[in-house]
Amino acid sequence: MDIYKKELNERIDNPVENINSVKGFEIITESLVYKVYDVFGRNSLLSILYQTGVFPGTIIAERIKKEYQKEDFEIMEALVVLMDELKDYYSVQVRDIEQYEDRYRIIIENHCFLREPIKHREKLKFGKALCRINKAYFETAFKILLGNKVKNIEINYLENDTEKDVCVEELIFYL
Repeated sequence: MDIYKKELNERIDNPVENINSVKGFEIITESLVYKVYDVFGRNSLLSILYQTGVFPGTIIAERIKKEYQKEDFEIMEALVVLMDELKDYYSVQVRDIEQYEDRYRIIIENHCFLREPIKHREKLKFGKALCRINKAYFETAFKILLGNKVKNIEINYLENDTEKDVCVEELIFYL
């Protein structure tokens, strides 16, 4: 039996370095998104994914407030501080800033940690269900960081820029 076990182990040997965690994450994420959709429907899926982003958005904002010993940040200051904290997960560049009487609209190019998994899965699309996590994350973090300086914030997907490998999004800060 030990000889058989040894031969069997040699045949199935796969060094840990060969494990592709990102690929596994991609497969499971796509499956999870579509299983929740199939069982609970679109609205529940979107709500679950949004709520998934709220918790870490709250955590990062509270951590930033404590670290900087500030309760409220200015809009551009909050953007800089938040992006500095999130360099491991997001690469953001500002494409345009529009200032109106009642709001700021900032167009950004965003390459986030979800981009690679989404681009490799047939059913997952940029700006769709899975991106609700990021939407909630940033909307929550900005609301907490900005306090009473804004009435509301929205983050909306505009387009996928394949040439630059980024999503183009708008951040709207309602004053």
